[in-house]
Parts: sequence; C-alpha cells; structure tokens
Amino acid sequence: MGQWEKSSRLCSHFMPSSMTPEPPERRPLSKAVNPGSISPPVPGPEGTGQIPQASGDRSLQLMMQRLSTKLSQDELVAQVTDELRQVLQVDRVALYYFYRQWKGQVTFESLSDQSLSIVGMTGADECFNQDYAQMYLEGRIRAIPDVALADIHDCHREFLDSIQVKANLVVPVLPEPGHLWGFLSVHHCQSPHPWSNADIAVVQAGAERLALSPTIRRDR
Repeated sequence: MGQWEKSSRLCSHFMPSSMTPEPPERRPLSKAVNPGSISPPVPGPEGTGQIPQASGDRSLQLMMQRLSTKLSQDELVAQVTDELRQVLQVDRVALYYFYRQWKGQVTFESLSDQSLSIVGMTGADECFNQDYAQMYLEGRIRAIPDVALADIHDCHREFLDSIQVKANLVVPVLPEPGHLWGFLSVHHCQSPHPWSNADIAVVQAGAERLALSPTIRRDR
C-alpha cells in the first residue's frame, strides 16, 4: 500500500461516519500473527509487568475489575481500538490507566492474537515521574519505530521487551485539561515498524475520541 493511499485510508477511517457501531460479535482476531510464532509475555520484576503491589488492596482490585469490565462494554472504546489495530496493521492496541499518581496498569486491549494479552500488567513506573507526566499533559507523543535501537531508559526497554514490543506509539488520553487519565498505546510485536505522520495523526484522533467515552470521562 502506497503512503498516499495509506494516509487517505487512515484519515477517512476516523471520520465520524466511519464510527458506526458494529454488532458485538464483530471482533474476530486478525491473521497478522501466527499463534505459534510468539510466546505469551513473561512478567518481569516489579514495575515491569507484574500486577502492582497495591493490588493486594481488595478495594483497588475491585475498582480495577469494574473499570476493565466497563471499558469492555463501552462500544466506543472497543470500536476505536479495533479500528486502530486493523488500519495500522499492528498486533496490539492497549489502554493504560493511572489508578494512582503515576502508578497504573493495562485495563483494555485489542489484539491480533489472544496470546499477546497483557491486561493487568503494570508499566515501568520507576521510569515515569512528574516531569514526564507534565510533558504528556502538554500533548507529548512518543513514537518508537525500533525498541532495540531507541534511546530510552533500561527499565523502559526491559518492560517493552517483557511484553514483546518491537515498535511502540504512545499518545495521552486527556478527558479534560490537566487530567492525564492514561495512555493509548499501539504495539507491534513481530518486527520494528515505522510510524508515519499519518499514523501518529490517526492515533491522536483515536485518543481524542476515547477521551469522550462516558466510561473514561466518568472516571475523573
């Protein structure tokens, strides 16, 4: 597919007319990944893949379970993440939610294969601080076409390696100014993946639509 054709497809795909809800059974797994070619993610040490220590708090566990259930029932969330995965031809699109200040975990995902599931995993929280949060509050976007070659902290690389990410594109989800709900993350797990300006624009548009989700806006 040529760059012009891809850009046109990306733009048209996220016009409002393309967002008509599909029936619930619509979410087939794509055939982008051979199920036998990628093993399930292996959790790393604390901060690189495990459920947060705070999950020992029963009230927090229940809150995260309720949020994940609500997100899975939210047609807009399912539609946006599915369409991004299919249009960008990537393996995983995930929502990462901050349940406490700069502590979070994956609460929803759209997958090319179920073996790639990372729901419930935390990020490299020790790499994320107020300075980074401020940049994302101001609209920062992080596009990494090749994790192996990227200039990133070791803890960040270890986390991405633990969930088999070869290329990563992260956009903030901002339900209102000054509120960083979490991230919309696009992962390719089979190989490095170049991110075009059109790719970035469509993920930004997806994050803006997700910020309008009743489930996300209600959780402020």
